[in-house]
Amino acid sequence: MFANYLIGLREGLEASLVVCVLIAYLVKTDRRDALKPVWTGIGVAVGLALAFGCVLEFGSQELTFKAQEALGGSLSIIAVVLVTWMVFWMRRTARHLKADLRGKLDAALRMGTGALVATAFLAVGREGLETSLFVWTSVRASGDGTEGPLIGVLLGLVTAVVLGWLFYRGALRINLAKFFTWTGGMLVVVAAGVLAYGFHDLQEADFLPGLTDKAFDITGTIPPDSWYGTLLKGVFNFQPDPTVLQVTVWLLYLVPTLALFLAPVGFASGKGKVKIPDEQGQGARGSRSTDTS
Repeated sequence: MFANYLIGLREGLEASLVVCVLIAYLVKTDRRDALKPVWTGIGVAVGLALAFGCVLEFGSQELTFKAQEALGGSLSIIAVVLVTWMVFWMRRTARHLKADLRGKLDAALRMGTGALVATAFLAVGREGLETSLFVWTSVRASGDGTEGPLIGVLLGLVTAVVLGWLFYRGALRINLAKFFTWTGGMLVVVAAGVLAYGFHDLQEADFLPGLTDKAFDITGTIPPDSWYGTLLKGVFNFQPDPTVLQVTVWLLYLVPTLALFLAPVGFASGKGKVKIPDEQGQGARGSRSTDTS
């Protein structure tokens, strides 16, 4: 449940920050007339993400077992690729996110209503589709037949919305670079489990060999239905009897990815708190953004 809460919090907060930046900028520049098309774009993006999640959930139920496993395994790999790119991108660009979004919004304001809708839709839609895909694959990987994984995701999303509102109201300050570094590192660990589970799905679909080649089997020590087995499954997608391929994939992804992610980058040592509505110092931050690209 914690892993799914983290996914909902991390992905939801990114979308919330995007919305905060767009709305706060329009309000502070006295362009309230542009709020309606921006909210329209945001609403369409949220609706698309929900529809995509429903298609994944209910559409897959009509498939045969092997087709479900093949689909789940393939989408798990795609989700891990997208999330890995996202956590690296966000860690690198967190400090100048406002400058990038405001530049796009200024261009859209000059082009008209349709461009505003498209800008808001694209800014939020990417996050929404990534969230739907990764949530679906993670819930599927850590699912134990209960509503726990889904509840964890929903709680994370609610927390993200509340934090976004506090950012907008100026009631909360946070070092976004450090926040996205810590949560990104934890998300890489979660993604490693999702990736290993995805390869196991492909083995069950007979797309990959080695389903009976177990790396180890400690089900007697850590029963899957025990509270600690359930906890490890929910947080790390831990499996007490993984195949050799699962363990290999898990190690080959986790070790180099986590090492690269935690390695120092240009702004990683930057200090100071970021307040979303704050306009001061924007020029300086904007000029530094080119150093990290």
